[in-house]
Amino acid sequence: MSEEDIGDSEPLNDHSIVEEICEPFILSDDKYRQIRDIFLDEIARGLCKYTLKNAYVKFLMTFVEKLPSGCERGNFLGLDLDGTTLLRIILINPHSKEDFQIEGANYELPESLLTRPGDDLFDFLAECLSKFIYKYELQQDELSLGFTFSFPLKQNKLTRGVLLSWTKGFSCSGVVGHDVVDLLQQAIKRRGDIHIPNIVILNETTSTLISCAWQYREAKVGLIVDTAISISYLEKTKHIDQFKGGVNASPTMIINCEFDNFGNDGLLDFVRTPIDLTLDNDSVNVGQQVFGKMTSTKYLGEIVRLIMLKCVDAGAMLRGNYSDQIRTPMSFNIEFMSKIEAEEAGNDSIIRQIFEIMGYKRPSVEDCEHLRYICNLVSNRSAYLIAAILAALINHIGDPFVIIGVDGSVYRKYPAYSERLRKQLRKLARPEYTFSLKLAEYNPGVGAALLAATTFAKKGNP
Repeated sequence: MSEEDIGDSEPLNDHSIVEEICEPFILSDDKYRQIRDIFLDEIARGLCKYTLKNAYVKFLMTFVEKLPSGCERGNFLGLDLDGTTLLRIILINPHSKEDFQIEGANYELPESLLTRPGDDLFDFLAECLSKFIYKYELQQDELSLGFTFSFPLKQNKLTRGVLLSWTKGFSCSGVVGHDVVDLLQQAIKRRGDIHIPNIVILNETTSTLISCAWQYREAKVGLIVDTAISISYLEKTKHIDQFKGGVNASPTMIINCEFDNFGNDGLLDFVRTPIDLTLDNDSVNVGQQVFGKMTSTKYLGEIVRLIMLKCVDAGAMLRGNYSDQIRTPMSFNIEFMSKIEAEEAGNDSIIRQIFEIMGYKRPSVEDCEHLRYICNLVSNRSAYLIAAILAALINHIGDPFVIIGVDGSVYRKYPAYSERLRKQLRKLARPEYTFSLKLAEYNPGVGAALLAATTFAKKGNP
């Protein structure tokens, strides 16, 4: 069928059919409370040494036992490799919380490095560090560095992280199974022109929590809402069975919670919809990342597309006609959703442009209303599911007031997402606990540099 043919017949206006198809995406507050309580059990399972190996949700020790005190002084570096082709290097010189100097530079990572030998990647990182250090005339200094490395790691101390697997399009050989801190230090030594003896490693969410803790003493949770969703939080070490810190151990440690796999064991089947099951069955990792496939921006647009297909099948949208674009997996994305929800009701110009991209030149007014309705339900469910996880953490932490540092493109840019998250969290957290969601002001490189400052400030940096 040609593009001109799509949309010439009289529309079939049946909003009730669209509502019936979308009904499984509307969950009661009791269902969200049930999810919250199930996740509370997952926290206990993930921290207990007898059950953690079989837990689908991993609670990983970061060995970050101290948050910034505000007394850190000196020059410290942050290196941020977040899985994109943009490498960020940060220099901080904190004199006080009010006098906080930050310099930074971005370096484009050649796409060829994503698949070349690991030594090539780390040599490039060392080269960029050298350029940055010489720019600020720090080449004679012995520097400390925080390395934000947003890939799955196994850590047994703060200065060591073994790569478990590459993600995000990276596949450099000679890195999986190796300590990436050691690989970076070897690359720096091969150059021989800069001195960075002290390196700590962390992920993006931990960096977010640390940078937020620099500003707010009550910061206890870090959240990233983006193509992947991740959480870190401050746990009492007495609850971490696997930690053997001894009598001098800190009372707290940041834990990374890998909750994309929440529900892999069927615990969330009571809220998964036929659309969720279709998306999962068509994915490359069937049965994995069950929670992530309902919440992260990587999949939300695909959920909307699958709902639209079902509505077209029923003759309730787009006159029952299929375009090539709507048949194409992943052709509808989070950017479309954001633009649609940002447009005022009654103004359909943007949504009509998006329909045209999807192969429909003359959508009806009802089609526009239906698509806006679908986008709203899918984004609402994402925010409410994440709120259930946050509520479980707030209830588990048990402090009267907790600040949650949040970052990610959806939280920053998606219309009303942050407010939906906040309102639902207020419903789900125990009433005696209060909280505040704070947008992260600094990029992950700053949090990494602050961790270096917290860890090494007493080891030679003035």
